[in-house]
Amino acid sequence: MAGPGGGTWRALLAGRARKRKSAFGSGAELQEAALRLLDHHQNLNDFLLEVQDSVKPAGKDGTEHQEASSESLLVSVLQEQASRLGVPPSILAAKNAVTHIERICRASVSPSPVPLLNLDQRKRLSCLLQTLKDLLANNVFCHSLFCQEMWKMKDPPVLEAVWHLHRGDIIGLGELLESNPSTSAAVEWLCSGLCGLCEQAVESSGDMELAGHVLSDFAIMFLQNGFQQNLELGMKLEFKKVPKICHAVLQRMLTWVLDAVGKEKQEDVSTLQTRRFWLNVFSVPLYKSAVRLDSLQQFFRHTLTEVLTYNPLLKVSDAIHMQKEWSFTRTCSLLTTLYRKLFVAFSAKESICQLQQVLETYEVNWQHVLSCVSTLAVCHAEAEQLFKDLLSHLLIKAFRNYDMESMITAFLIARQAALEGPAVFMPYSEWFKASFGNAGGHHRSSKKALVFLFEFLSQLVPFEAAPYLKVHIMCPPFVPAKHRPVLLEYITLAKTRLADLKVAIENMGLYEDLSSTDESVQPQGQALRDVEKALQIFENTRKIPRSVMEASIFRRQYYTSWFLPALLRPRVLPKTPDARMAFIDSLKRIDRIPSNLYSKYMQACLSVKEKTLQDGSQVGTSHSKEPVEQLKADLAELRMLIVEPAKHEDVPAQVAVVSDRLARVLGHSGDESEAATLHSPIQIDISAPRLEPRHQSVVDLLLASFCQNLIAASYFNPPDRQGPCLSLFVKMMCGHRKLLPALLGRLCQLIYHQGPSLNDAHILGLAAFVVHLSESRALIPEVEANFGISLPVPAKLLSLAEYLNCLLVCRTEESFAFCMRFCTAAVSYLMSKFSSCSDDDLRAVLPPSLVKKLQYIMPRLSLEARGILCEEAKTDLLWSSLSHPSPNYRRASLCLWKQARFQELLKEEAFQLSFREWLLLELEVYPEKDILSASERQDFHYWAIYQWYLPAPSACGGCDGDLEKACGTIINTILDSSQRLDLGSCGRSKTSVNPDILCKLQEMVLELGCRQRLLSCHTRHFLLEILQKRLKDRKPGSALGEQLWRQQELLLHRRILLGLPASTLIMTCRKRKKTVLDCEDFFHFVNSELKNVCSRGYALSYDITAHFFRGLLNASLGCEKFAEGINDVLTACQTKCPIVLFSAALWWPRLEPLLCSQWKRLFGVPLAEELERLRELKSSATSFLSSGVVFPPSNPPWISAAFLHCTIQQQSPRGQNREALKRLGTDTQQLLVSLLFFSLMDLISAKIAPKEGVDFQTSLEWSLEILQCLEERGVSWLLLFHSAGKGDQYCVLRSAASDRHIQLLPLAFYSLTPGFHHELLTREQTFLYVALDFYIQLLRLFVEGKDLPQPDHGDPLEVISTARRFLLGVIPRCPAQSFGNIQPLLATCEELDPELGATLLHVLRPTAAMELDEELVLF
Repeated sequence: MAGPGGGTWRALLAGRARKRKSAFGSGAELQEAALRLLDHHQNLNDFLLEVQDSVKPAGKDGTEHQEASSESLLVSVLQEQASRLGVPPSILAAKNAVTHIERICRASVSPSPVPLLNLDQRKRLSCLLQTLKDLLANNVFCHSLFCQEMWKMKDPPVLEAVWHLHRGDIIGLGELLESNPSTSAAVEWLCSGLCGLCEQAVESSGDMELAGHVLSDFAIMFLQNGFQQNLELGMKLEFKKVPKICHAVLQRMLTWVLDAVGKEKQEDVSTLQTRRFWLNVFSVPLYKSAVRLDSLQQFFRHTLTEVLTYNPLLKVSDAIHMQKEWSFTRTCSLLTTLYRKLFVAFSAKESICQLQQVLETYEVNWQHVLSCVSTLAVCHAEAEQLFKDLLSHLLIKAFRNYDMESMITAFLIARQAALEGPAVFMPYSEWFKASFGNAGGHHRSSKKALVFLFEFLSQLVPFEAAPYLKVHIMCPPFVPAKHRPVLLEYITLAKTRLADLKVAIENMGLYEDLSSTDESVQPQGQALRDVEKALQIFENTRKIPRSVMEASIFRRQYYTSWFLPALLRPRVLPKTPDARMAFIDSLKRIDRIPSNLYSKYMQACLSVKEKTLQDGSQVGTSHSKEPVEQLKADLAELRMLIVEPAKHEDVPAQVAVVSDRLARVLGHSGDESEAATLHSPIQIDISAPRLEPRHQSVVDLLLASFCQNLIAASYFNPPDRQGPCLSLFVKMMCGHRKLLPALLGRLCQLIYHQGPSLNDAHILGLAAFVVHLSESRALIPEVEANFGISLPVPAKLLSLAEYLNCLLVCRTEESFAFCMRFCTAAVSYLMSKFSSCSDDDLRAVLPPSLVKKLQYIMPRLSLEARGILCEEAKTDLLWSSLSHPSPNYRRASLCLWKQARFQELLKEEAFQLSFREWLLLELEVYPEKDILSASERQDFHYWAIYQWYLPAPSACGGCDGDLEKACGTIINTILDSSQRLDLGSCGRSKTSVNPDILCKLQEMVLELGCRQRLLSCHTRHFLLEILQKRLKDRKPGSALGEQLWRQQELLLHRRILLGLPASTLIMTCRKRKKTVLDCEDFFHFVNSELKNVCSRGYALSYDITAHFFRGLLNASLGCEKFAEGINDVLTACQTKCPIVLFSAALWWPRLEPLLCSQWKRLFGVPLAEELERLRELKSSATSFLSSGVVFPPSNPPWISAAFLHCTIQQQSPRGQNREALKRLGTDTQQLLVSLLFFSLMDLISAKIAPKEGVDFQTSLEWSLEILQCLEERGVSWLLLFHSAGKGDQYCVLRSAASDRHIQLLPLAFYSLTPGFHHELLTREQTFLYVALDFYIQLLRLFVEGKDLPQPDHGDPLEVISTARRFLLGVIPRCPAQSFGNIQPLLATCEELDPELGATLLHVLRPTAAMELDEELVLF
C-alpha cells in the first residue's frame, strides 16, 4: 500500500532490485550453481516434467531466450547425471521417460486396464511428450532403448499413450512393434487394446471421437505395413516383424467380429455395437491418400475372402434348408454392414468376380456366401444382370463337365437372389422356367445332360422345401416325349417328399403363385386367393372358370375342403347381388355346392347381419398398428439418408429394411383384395376404384414419404445429383405384388378423379413418382381397366404407359390445366434427373404419352407454341422453379417447350403426336366445358389441320399434303373414338360426331369433290372405300362382341354419311362425252353392309333414304340432262339396289314433300319420269284401297307390291285388306308373292325389333291371308324361300332383306304352317326339301348359341318343337318324288336330330312307307 508521503512498495522493491549486484560473475557460473543445487535436491524424473513449467515467459522479448535456457538446462542436467552414472545421456533419458510413462499409465482410477487415459493422465503425458520432443531435437534420446524398455514395463503400455507417441512422431508404432521380442505378445497386446478401445468408445460417448482417431491412425499403419506392394517392401526392409503383426492383428479382429455374427442371437446389443465400431476400419474415405488404392483393394479383397471362407462347417444340405433365413433383412446387420463397406472399393462386377473366384477356389461358409449374394443384389442395381451372367456361366460349366458343384452353386445363388423379391431379381420359378423350361435349355444337348439334371434334382429332394418342389412339378423341365419316364420318375419322388412334408399336391391352389417361396401361406390362405381370382374371371366373362369346374371334378378334396369354405365365408349380403353372390348362385344351379353347405352359409350370413345390427358396426378384424408405426419409423430413417448425399451408400440397405417391414404390414393372410398371381392382370375400376382401407393407408404412407423425400432432397440438390435413392424406393414398391392393385388404384383416384384439386407439392411428387414407376415398368403386370360399362367382351389389357395415358385426360378447363402442370413437372423432372444419360437411355425411361400430351396442350393453350419453334433454344428449365411452392406453370411449360433437347426429342418418331392421336385427344374434349371459346377452338383447329398436320410429312405424323389421306384419317379416328370404351364416352351418344371436326371434314370433302369434277374422270368413291375397308380389316373376336361392334360401327358409318353433303354419296364421271351419275359404290355398300342395320328388314331408315334422294337431285345438276341421269339411277335401282326403292315406298309420305320442294328449287320443271312413276304408284295404291279402282301392276311387280304393302300398313283396316286381295286381277301372281315377302319381313321385324311398331299377330294374320289367297289361286310361292338357280324371279326380293331377316326366314316359314293346304305336298315337289332345310337351319342357330326370337308365351324352344312335330307328321304324306332331292340333307339331319333322321331313312323304304301311310294322318 502507499503512504501519504512516499511511493508504492512495488516501486521501492524495484528500486532495490536495480541497486543489488549479482553474486555470480556470469551466466555460466549461475548455471553451474543451479546444477549443484539440483544434484543434491531434485529427482530427474520429476524434473523432466517440471522443467517446462519452471520458468514462465515474462513477455515477448524474453520468450525465445527463456525457452532456449529451459532446453539447455534440461540437457545440462541429463548430461551431468549421465556422466556421474557413467551412461550416455540419451540412454538415461529413454529409461527415465519409460519410467515416467509407466507411472502415468498406472495412475488410472479404473480397476481394470483401459485403452484410453483420463484427463489428468492425458495432461501429464502431454508435458512429457513435449519434453521428449525437446530431447529429440537435441539428439539426447535413444529410440531403440526406449522401445526395448517399453516392453519391459510391468504392465503393457496404454494404447492411447502409444498413439500419442506415434502421432507426435516420437516413436512410431511400427518401430515399437518391431522391437518387441515376442510377435505373439505384440499381437495379443494390440488386439486386447483395440477390443477395449471399441468397448470404451461405445460405453462412453465422450470418448467416441478420440477412439475414432486412434483407430483410424492405427488402421492406416496396419495397411501400410500389412498389405504393402513390392516397391514399399523394398523401401521398408528394416521392418521384418511388423507386416506379420499387422496382418495377424487384422485377422484376429476380423475373427472377433465374425464370432459375434455367429452368436448374434446370444449377444446383447452393446456387444454388437462394439464390433460395429471396429468396422470403421473398412471405411474407404478413412485412408484417402495415406494408402495406395491397390493396397486398399488388396486388403478388402483379402477380408472378403476371409469372411466367405470363415468357419466353413455348414454343408450344402444345410444351405438348401436354411438359406431363407439368410436374406438381407434377416442377416445379422453386422455382417451386411461389413459387406457394404467392402463393396465400396469395387464395382459390382469386380465384387461378383471375387465371389466367383472364392467359390471356385476355397471351401466356403454358405451362410456368409449367400448373405453376400443378398447384399450384392440389394445394394447394386446392376447386380441383377451380372448374377444372370454368372448363373449362365455356372450352368454352362456344369453341363459341360457334369459338375455337381457348379450346379448346386447356381441353384443356391438363383434362389438366394430371388428371396430379395422381383424388384431385385427375377423369381425362382421364372429363372427355372427360363433355364430349363424350353427346348433351348442346356439339358437338351444330350440324354446324358438330361439324366444329369434329373439326378441333381433328385439328390436335392430330401432337403428341398415345399415351394421349390412345387415349382419343379408345376413348371417341369422341357423333356422330349421319348424321355418322359425320367421326368415322371422325378415327379413321383417330389410328390413323395411333399407328402412327407404334409403338403398335399392336391391342396395346391388353382392359381398358386409359384414365384413365392413363402411357406407360411397355408391352404386356406391360398384358397382365398383362388376365390378372388375366380371372381375376377367370372366378373369379366360371366362364366364359371374352367379351373374351378375341373377342380370340382378332378380335385374334389381341395375344392370341398378349402375352396368352398373360402368362397362361402359368412358376411352381410348386399341388397343388390354382387359378383360373389352371382358366382355362388351359378355354382349352386349346377349342383357344384352341396345343399346343406349352402343352407349353413345363408344361416351364417343372417347371423352376421344380426350381430352387425346389435353391435352397430360392421364385422371386421382389427389390425395391429404396431407394424405400421415401425414402417413409419423406417421411412423416417430413410428420409434422413436420402437428404444427406454422404449417406447415400446406406440407402439400398435401408430400402431393403423398409421392404421387409412392408411385407410384414401387408401380411400373408391372403386377403380377398390382394393380387392372386405373379402375371395376373391387375384389375382397376377406373370409374370408381375400390381400395381395401388397410392397403390404402399403406399406399398413402409410401406416396407421402416419396413426395417428402423428393421435396426435401430438391432443396439441397437438383434431381441429377440426388443419386438412385428414389428409383430404388419405387422399384422396391413395385416388387410387392400385393401392393400394386392398391397403388395403381390410388393413382387413379389421385390423378383421374382428384387431379385438378391437388396442390403443387402433390403434383410434383406424383409426377416424379410416375417417372420412376415407368422406370420399373418391367415389374408391373398389365392392367385390366374397367370403365364402369357392362360389356359382353373382356376388357382390353393395358400396359403401364397406356394405363397412365388413360388417367391423364384433357376434357374440361380444369383437366387441361392439371394435365399441363402434371406433364410439365414429369418431363422436367425426368430431363433433369437423367440429364447426363444418352438419348437412348432417356427414351427408355420417358413415357411417350407425357410428351404427346404436352405436344397437344401447348399449341392449344399458347399462341407462342404455334409459332416458329426454338426461338430461344438456349432457354433452360430449372427444376428449382418447379419445386418452388408457387410455380408459374405456364411459364415453366413454355420454358420446357423451348428447350433444345426437348425439341430434339419431339423429332423422335416414338414421341411425335400424329394427326390421328391429335384427333383422338380433340374428340375427347367437352365443347361446353372447353378451356377455349368456340372461336378460339375454331382458330386452333384451322392451325392444327391446315397449317400443321396437312402439309407435314407422314414420317412426322402428318398427311404429306394429301387431302384424301387427311379425310381418311379423320373418318377412321372419329369411328375409333366412338368405339372406345372409356369414361369419356359415358353419357354421350355413341353415334354423335364432334361438330367442329365434322365441319372441317365437310370442308375437305367438298374441296375433294370440286377437284374430282374438274378432273372429269371416273374415280373410286374413297369415302365408302374407307368405311368398307374398316369392316373388312376387323380382327375376329367373340361372336356377340363382333356382332355388337359391327352394328355400332354401321350406325356410325350412317351418322358420318348423314353429316357430309348429300351429293358425296353419288359420283359423277364422263362417259361417251357426257356426264353421268355413278352410284355403283353406294349400291354395293348398301347391299353388303348398310341394309343390315335396318330393323324393318327390307327398307333403310328414313334419314339415309332422304339423304340419298337429296344427293341424287343435287348431283344431277352436273349432268347435261339431269332428268335422264336421275331416271338412269332409279332404273338401275330396280335390279342392283331394290332396297332403295322399297325404302322410298315405306317413307314416301314424308319423302314426297321434301323431294318436290327440292326439285322445284333446283329445276322448276315437271318431275323426272322415274320420280313421277314412284308418286303414281303411291297414288294408285291409295286409290285402290280407298275407292276400289283397279290397281295397275308395274314392271317389275315387287315395286308395286312394296307401295301397296306400305300403304296397307299405314292406313287400311284389316277387313278391307281381305277385300283388296280378292279384287286383285288374275295376272298379279308375282305381286301377291311379293306382298307375302313384305308381310313376312314385318313378321320377323316384330320379333327382333318390337319397338318399330309392327305387331306380330297382325303381321301373321295378314301373311296367312295372303298365303290363303295364293293357295286358292294355285300360285307357286315356295321359290320365295329358296333359290331356283338361274332365272330366279324372286332373288331380287331376298337380296333386299337384311342378313338377320334372311337368317330368320325359317321362323317365318314355320309360322305359316296353319295355312299350308293338302295340295301343297303334291304340287310342290321341293316342299319337303325346303321344310327340312329350314328345320336344320333352326337347329344350327340354336346349337351355335344364337338367340331365337321368343314367342309371346311359352318356351323359347317352342319354335323348334313345332317345326319338328310338323315334319314328323308331313314326311309320311309326301310323295316319293319329294324325297329325291333331300339326300344332301340326310347326314346333317342325322347328326342334329337322330330320331328325325331315322324317320326319313325308314320312310325311304317302300314297305315301311306304306305302313306309315296307313297310320299317320297329316291334316
